[in-house]
Amino acid sequence: MASFNRVILIGNLVREIEVRHTTNTKMAVCQNAIAVNERRKNAAGEWVDETSFIDVTFFGRTAELVSQYLTKGSPIFVEGKLKQDTWEKDGQKRSKLYVIVEKMQFLGGKSDGSRGEGQARTTAPNRFSDPNGYGNSPDEVQHPEIHEEPVYNDPEMPF
Repeated sequence: MASFNRVILIGNLVREIEVRHTTNTKMAVCQNAIAVNERRKNAAGEWVDETSFIDVTFFGRTAELVSQYLTKGSPIFVEGKLKQDTWEKDGQKRSKLYVIVEKMQFLGGKSDGSRGEGQARTTAPNRFSDPNGYGNSPDEVQHPEIHEEPVYNDPEMPF
C-alpha cells in the first residue's frame, strides 16, 4: 500500500532561535515550535481562537538562516514530513511527533520581528529542495552527517 507523509504549516515561531551543531559534521540543527491559530465558532455561536503548537526541526543552511533572520513570533511557512521519536524513561514508553522541515519561506518583513535585511516573502535556500538533486534522499534527514552541504551561488539570493 502506498503512503504519503507531507505537512504544510503557516504560523509563528514560539521560542527564540537556538542553533546547535551535530558532533560529526558540525551541521547546524535548530529545534523550535510553530504556533498555528485556528478560528471557529463554539456551541454558543461565539468565535473562539484555538492555538496548536507543533514542534519543528531545521537542518543545515536552513537552520542557519532561521537563526540569522528570524526571532520569536516571526511568521513562517514550512513544508516537511512528520517524524516520530520513541524512547523509554522510568519504565514508561514515550514518544514525540514533530516536523522535519524540508522547505521554508519567511513571511512578513522587518516590522514582523525579523532581524534580517531581506524583503517580505523571501525564499530561503534549502538543502532539501535544491534543484541540483542534493537532499532528495529520505535518509539524509535521519543521517545528515554523511552528506555534504551544496554550494549556493544564485545571484538572486537576497542573503
